[in-house]
Amino acid sequence: MNIKSSLKLITLSVLLASPLSFAKVYTTTDMQAVSHQAPQMEVYKDINWVSVSDIQKQLPDHPITVGLDIDDTMLFSSPVFYRGQQKYSPGSNAYLKNQDFWNEASTGWDDFSLPKHSALALVNMHLAHGDTVYFITGRNAPEGKETLTSTIRHLFPKNRRDQIKPVVFAGGLEKEKQLKQAGVEQYYGDSDSDITSSMHVGIKAIRFLRNEQSTYVPMPQAGKYGEPVLIGSNY
Repeated sequence: MNIKSSLKLITLSVLLASPLSFAKVYTTTDMQAVSHQAPQMEVYKDINWVSVSDIQKQLPDHPITVGLDIDDTMLFSSPVFYRGQQKYSPGSNAYLKNQDFWNEASTGWDDFSLPKHSALALVNMHLAHGDTVYFITGRNAPEGKETLTSTIRHLFPKNRRDQIKPVVFAGGLEKEKQLKQAGVEQYYGDSDSDITSSMHVGIKAIRFLRNEQSTYVPMPQAGKYGEPVLIGSNY
């Protein structure tokens, strides 16, 4: 063995023995676990936190009609809105007033939205209770055949899908009217308007947390109206 080869072996041995070697193990943070610790955090001390189990215990013995918002409540749909902005109005929110965007948003683009685990658990609980579920969104209705209803229904067991009614497109300012017409008794949403619209028509409102990566900013202040907030609902 020549001197050059010997030096290479010595160097390799030193690296493997060193505490700075590449065998170092890094740890990661489980953000879902952290989110479930929210009730213990000082900044959230005044919020009325509830779990899916808490909500279930408060339901009457008979089935009821409940409603959920879609964007940032049932679905993390920021990919839809990010794509819409990039395509129709880069750098501005003008795309939200473009019917072409809404035509695409609810006719296939939600294949790229992620269902929120908290919403899946909540809706499955209501379906098992025999409840009728309406998804009432502030989106403008598409001019083509919407696929959003099918997308949402396919997240749930086949034998329960008939309990999920076709999506109601409230078109922004008509959510209160749609809530009343559907006979909703309990409504879930992430935005302030979800909460205030429910309260204005005498419906119990429960807040979902908005995921921090949502394109819908600024973030609302959960619990600001004294409404219950679902634990872990940012995921």
